[in-house]
Amino acid sequence: MKLTMLLPAKYDERKWTIAKQIGVNYAITKAMPELTGRPGPYDFNSLKTFQQEFKDAGFVLHGLEGDQFDMAPIKLGLPNRDAVIEKYQQMIRNMGRLEIPLLCYNFMAVIGWMRTRTDILERGGAMSSEFDASAIQDELVPEELRISEAKLWDNFSYFMKAVLPIAEEAGVQMALHPDDPPLSPIKGVGRIFTTAKSFDRMMDMFPSPNNGITFCQATFKTMGEDLKATSEKWLKQKKVFFVHLRDIEGNKYKFRETFPDNGSTSMADMIGHYYDFGFDGPLRPDHVPAMSGETQGSFASGMSVGYEITGKIFAVGHIKGICESLSIPLE
Repeated sequence: MKLTMLLPAKYDERKWTIAKQIGVNYAITKAMPELTGRPGPYDFNSLKTFQQEFKDAGFVLHGLEGDQFDMAPIKLGLPNRDAVIEKYQQMIRNMGRLEIPLLCYNFMAVIGWMRTRTDILERGGAMSSEFDASAIQDELVPEELRISEAKLWDNFSYFMKAVLPIAEEAGVQMALHPDDPPLSPIKGVGRIFTTAKSFDRMMDMFPSPNNGITFCQATFKTMGEDLKATSEKWLKQKKVFFVHLRDIEGNKYKFRETFPDNGSTSMADMIGHYYDFGFDGPLRPDHVPAMSGETQGSFASGMSVGYEITGKIFAVGHIKGICESLSIPLE
């Protein structure tokens, strides 16, 4: 398995240095122009520069994660979506040329992953986040931004027909992330990747070796899915391209993030399970509470809530200890 971390594309001395010091060799990044001040990864030279900067710091840039530019025209089916899809196609071609093999993407329209509070006290006073559906039950986005599940499926199909053949040619794995939280609708916006069955539908629609899943463990847990049974099927099918490791307490209507050793999911059991069923790809620690001396991020920051470095140090050590105890090779 490859131990990765989501690191900012714009050099962050503390985060990059600490990631290297704790033994992380593979970087995943989000290279939106708004976060970097540079052209997005649809620009070949820009993506090549990001890759080289990670290489100079001792990392292999293994993948891109999240919306790398404004995806609203694609997800909402706006008149200019074909122009935006062309940028997306070019990004995938650039990834192929530079041998960046993984693209973790989502199809959450208007509202990305969300929490309703970011000031929940965790173990020892650490600061974590919470989602509570009742806190937003009376909120709606403007009418022009509301979209049905049926329309989202149509837009997703249109998108995949355009980009998946490019990914096949480029040798890029497209790893779909589930909707977080897995509820539909949220504030009047439909969401479609909220169950394991929706992922089966997606893979039946597009049976390509380059079409697969980001198995975000806690999100599938929030859905109420059996983590081992659900992932076993997809692992046997070689459809799990990327694993996100975090834990939550609660259900899809109300839950809080917690430390990876403080929830009801055994990380050791799950990591051993992935390995036993042949997973040798990238995994990374996901959201963690902000610890002493840190300020919780915001959802406007790109590298948002749950991405402060001290909790990541703990999570990486936890993952490395599990892998060593189970004799699981970890690059």
